[in-house]
Formats: sequence, C-alpha cells, structure tokens
Amino acid sequence: MDIVIAGSRGLIGTALVDLLRAQGHQVRRLVRGSAGGRDEVPWDPARGHLDVGVLRGADAVVNLGGAGVGDKTWTAAYKRTILESRVGPTSLLASTMASMDVPPRRFLQASAVGYYGDRGSLVLTESTGPGHGFLAGVCTRWESAADPAREAGIGVAHLRTGVVLSRQGGALARLVPVLRTGLGGPLGRGDQYWPWITLADEVAAISHLVSSDVSGPVNLSAPVPVTNLELTRAIADQVHRPAVIPVPEIALRVALGEFGTTLVDSQRVVPAALEDDGFVFRHRTIEDGARWAVGR
Repeated sequence: MDIVIAGSRGLIGTALVDLLRAQGHQVRRLVRGSAGGRDEVPWDPARGHLDVGVLRGADAVVNLGGAGVGDKTWTAAYKRTILESRVGPTSLLASTMASMDVPPRRFLQASAVGYYGDRGSLVLTESTGPGHGFLAGVCTRWESAADPAREAGIGVAHLRTGVVLSRQGGALARLVPVLRTGLGGPLGRGDQYWPWITLADEVAAISHLVSSDVSGPVNLSAPVPVTNLELTRAIADQVHRPAVIPVPEIALRVALGEFGTTLVDSQRVVPAALEDDGFVFRHRTIEDGARWAVGR
C-alpha cells in the first residue's frame, strides 16, 4: 500500500514507519518546513497549506501529530496550542481528502483515552460517551475535525491511545529513572485505572487498521486493564526496586498544575473494537508489557 503519515518523527510515528516499510508498504512522510529526504513531502498546517497532489495515489493517511500534553505547564496559551495543533491539521487533511476525485480509502486519526475523562471503575468501550474536562473536550473536537473525510465516504478510525510503554521514550523515560532510585511509587492513591499499551502493539494495531474496514473510535490499550499502582509495581519489578513511596495528589497539582490532576483520572478502557476485528496482542498483561519495555 501507499501510506502517507503526518507526525512521523515522534515515538509512535518513527516505529510505525519502520514497521510499515518492513511489511513492504511505501511510506511518504508529511513534514513541516523544507523536505529533506526522498520520502518527505512538505506541508504547513498552521497556514492551512497542503498540496492535494501530495495525497494522490495514497491508499491511507495516518495523522499522529499534536503538541505533547505533558511537555509544558498548562497555561491558557499552551492549552490553545494543545487544541489547535490537533484540530487544525486534522481538519486540513480531512477537507483536502474530501475534495479529491479519488481520495484515500482510509484515514487513521490519532486521539486519546482522555476522551473518556475520569470514570472510576466503569468499563469503557468505544460505545461509551465522552467525559468531562479539558482533555475530553480536546478529544471530542479533535475527532469531529475529521468529519469532512467521513462525510466523503472515507473510512475514518480514531486511535484512542493510552499510555505507550517503550524504553525509547514516552512515560517510561520519566518513570524508570525515578524507580531506579528506589524513591518511586504510585501517583495519588494509585487505585485509578491507567490504560496502557506497548509500543510494539500500538504500531501493530495501527498497521492492522490501515487495511481493516473498522471505522469510528478504536481503543488502543491492552486487554487487561490495571491500576496505576499495579503498573508502577510491574515496572519497578523489572528494575529490581520497590515502588512503595506514593506521590501525593496535592504534590502533583503543585508541581504540574492542571495536568497533574489528570494523572489521577481513572479510565478502565478495553479494546473491544480491535479484538472484535481479530487483532491479537503480543502483550496482554502488564507483566508481559513491562518485561518487553524495560526488562529485555
């Protein structure tokens, strides 16, 4: 297949490009600014510029871009950046595809489990409605931005991703060094459910969805949900350290502001759509996932 990817330089995008090429697909990467490589094509979503010719011949488009939600303090300005870096590029891609005589068959658009908000121990499938809070609002608008593509008959899947476990970066890049000191532990009470998935399963699931007919929201999270305490202990076991010192919720709020409060949100997410479509996870349990991500 011929696949165009935006957001190819991040943790997930880099691994996805490698996997798709290994599977024999042709990959073109949308990049901001000047294109430097043979597989790179420029676009400028901030200015609404995307040459429709870039998408001609593509079988699928995957958009993984967006400013990191935990990269900076959530000032009013940065919250706008989080929203606009998602909605604007998604809308541009969707409207451009919708204008084509022969558009790509598939549009895989990043989203997040933040869509569900704080839902306690309620089991969350793709049919569950949106929650409340800033991230839930962002995800709702993010997914709606793909409507032009959906209305044009393109198969649109929203990738509601959880915490991605990988030794190359992401959440573990911050968590593991702390746990190695023996000073780490659960966040808050630790009983909040944290949806997680290994990087290997994340990109395998996206590759699966490229050629699938599944449309609408798709939860990208492991089949066995765990709490923050269970996840932290599984990672700590792989670095042979205890995980007994909790980080008080008030400390998270002081250190991280509004973002810190989202770390104690509970989302008991299950990947119903993926499993119904026959996708098989390599890492179903947090013990398997932690061993792959940290203990190899």
